[in-house]
Amino acid sequence: MTLAQLTIPQGWDGITPGWMTTALATHHPGAVVDAVRVALRDDGTNKRARLELTYSAGSGPATVFAKAVDPAHAELVALTSGLYHEPRLFSSGVPLPLDHPTVYAALIDEEHSDFLMIMEDVVARGADPRDSTRPMTVDQVAAGVRGLARLHSAYWGDRLTGNPALGWVEPFVAFEGMQYAPLHIARERLGDTVAGEILALDGERLFIDIWARYIGTLTTSSQTLLHGDPHIGNTYVLPDDDVGFLDWQMVRRGNWSLDLGYFLQGALTIDDRRRGERELLDEYRAALALPSEEMPSADEVLLRYRASVAHGLAIWMATLSGGDAWQSPEICLALAQRYAAAFGDLDTRAAIDAIA
Repeated sequence: MTLAQLTIPQGWDGITPGWMTTALATHHPGAVVDAVRVALRDDGTNKRARLELTYSAGSGPATVFAKAVDPAHAELVALTSGLYHEPRLFSSGVPLPLDHPTVYAALIDEEHSDFLMIMEDVVARGADPRDSTRPMTVDQVAAGVRGLARLHSAYWGDRLTGNPALGWVEPFVAFEGMQYAPLHIARERLGDTVAGEILALDGERLFIDIWARYIGTLTTSSQTLLHGDPHIGNTYVLPDDDVGFLDWQMVRRGNWSLDLGYFLQGALTIDDRRRGERELLDEYRAALALPSEEMPSADEVLLRYRASVAHGLAIWMATLSGGDAWQSPEICLALAQRYAAAFGDLDTRAAIDAIA
């Protein structure tokens, strides 16, 4: 059997040694799996599992990470991030010039609204997955910023639009219905930890006047391949302090500022962001490998970065308003506070007015 002939098993227990041997064959030829054991499972918006493997011949990873559709959330995922974007990206064969998990197999079954990915367990090479309760240092964020700049440079402008392997990549557009989020829950949880102007925002002002206006600028300016969801919870830090990016389900095309701002503003404490952000913007621009006619000016980088706070603030105010359904309160609260502080510090309203 070849990788192209694999079908998606029904449940983790359906992943047999023979199936896994075929899934790994491209990256680990000669490896023969003789046992697969579910070591850990986490069924949330998607189903995830860490699988332990042993071999009767050859060698391969001791553990792999599996990701599949949770049928209960398939419709929501399709509406917001898209069911098949991540497996399509890794099936396309295009290089992604920043650290990310190696994907051994990416299968799509559109008839049954299903996908399955078998990928590297990055913890096995010392990766330290992060979330907002464990922020990064300025130097670590600089490594992440350089990685995003490499990604954006590789697919800037017609390097993306003219690439047939990525012709399916959609523009980043505003999600519908965000204005109906019960923001009173977020306001109660935030209390007096954010500025009054944040607490005064209702759904119409936050999600339509601020967020949707910013999102609308992403496709009327320089476009590139976006990770689309590079908040700190989708990152990891390696032993050498390089930063990698997980969960590419929101991959889109649009202006680079969404990735840069969403990552930088949420990965640092408020004080570290205030102290280091101008140097980090310089770091990003210096790492862009672009001809002079495509290079954004330092002023444009700063302006669009200031506007990009709208995305992080809207997403995490909405998530915080969702109770504990999506993320823990501690994770949501820290991110909402960071984006709220950046919103005032960077005069995001004025920046959006300048580019919209």
